Amino acid sequence: MTSKRTYIVVSLLVMVSIVLAACGGGGGAAQTGGTIKVVSDLPMTGSSLGQTQTIVNAITQAFEEKGNKVCGGKYTIEYQAFDDASAALGKWDPDVVTQNAKTYAADASIVAVIGTFNSGAAKLMIPILNPENLVMVSPANTYPGLTKPGKGEANEPDVYYPNGTRNYSRVVPADDLQGAVAAQWAKDLGATSVYILDDQELYGKGVADVFDKTAKEIGINVLGHEGIDGKAADYKALATKIKDLVPDLIYFGGITQNNAGQLVKDIRNVGYEGNFMGPDGIFEQAFIEAAGEAAENVYVTFGGIPPSELQGAAATWRESYKSKFGSDPEVYTVYGYVAAATLINAFESICAAGGNPTDRKAVRDAVFATKDFDSILGKFSIDANGDTTITAMSGSQVQGGEFKFVTLLGGG
Repeated sequence: MTSKRTYIVVSLLVMVSIVLAACGGGGGAAQTGGTIKVVSDLPMTGSSLGQTQTIVNAITQAFEEKGNKVCGGKYTIEYQAFDDASAALGKWDPDVVTQNAKTYAADASIVAVIGTFNSGAAKLMIPILNPENLVMVSPANTYPGLTKPGKGEANEPDVYYPNGTRNYSRVVPADDLQGAVAAQWAKDLGATSVYILDDQELYGKGVADVFDKTAKEIGINVLGHEGIDGKAADYKALATKIKDLVPDLIYFGGITQNNAGQLVKDIRNVGYEGNFMGPDGIFEQAFIEAAGEAAENVYVTFGGIPPSELQGAAATWRESYKSKFGSDPEVYTVYGYVAAATLINAFESICAAGGNPTDRKAVRDAVFATKDFDSILGKFSIDANGDTTITAMSGSQVQGGEFKFVTLLGGG
């Protein structure tokens, strides 16, 4: 009787073990196939759409080139684009971002988020997704404090990672690089004095602060630095005040959606004839449309290489994108493609190691294990902070109503 009971118990334990192995739940679980769900979180309402729709296109393109399959066809990639903007604000909306993040965290089938586009949005989303081990790969965030100690507020970046493990990464260089090379470029253009403005958002103030600090270090006289109201009807009084100080260059840290076009218009309308420079937050056709003729000769920096200057595999990709979608890519489009490719590489590496690409921890760890990944932009790695090793920077200028490449910056 005893041996019969023992046989039954052992048999049941074996059966339970088989069932648990089949169900998975760990990075090393048996690969039974299934669906890998990826979402993007980008502002798809308002003037950012001209930029972000191309990022969605590029993500779709990257997955479709693989037949939406990975791991020898065992797993199907399901991709869904989410909007984190609202019509009321005409740009990313903190309330929408927060609700989106809660939705992603609660849906266990989602294993990766491509986003966000705005650094302020990332600040809200990262700590919601972090306890759930849900990885983010941003194609556009550049605020240093999201990842780098000593580059932002005193409690950054640890405040964004409550479980103590990083889950946020990006495939573009951060603003501690962009703001610095912008100041050096301003000096190279002959500026000995500057007036600095920012839109008081995380990204805009962050890059402006770096520009400010670097400008002083390299001998440029900073005549003033202040934030603007992105919803103001006009900036005539401010523009007049700045014009009377006669700076060689005005630097604006911010995004198009915070009234950059009106700002430039008013600065030109009061008769200011010096140079105007901004970061990649205004490096989009929407800025030229908003500023009109006042956009002419505006300088912009970009944490990457503009589409017109892409070489090799990236140039081939650019032509395939144009053929598929019937339009040119925007400046961040290629980074959307690279973000998706980074995830594909992570899924494949998990499978190659016998793991489960539907496990959030496994995907997070695989993204952070990205090393010498041979992307269309060249080989790069993701470091322990979540930053890319890509450091290419460039400068462009509005000429004839279009952005024209001028130079590589920072030795890129």
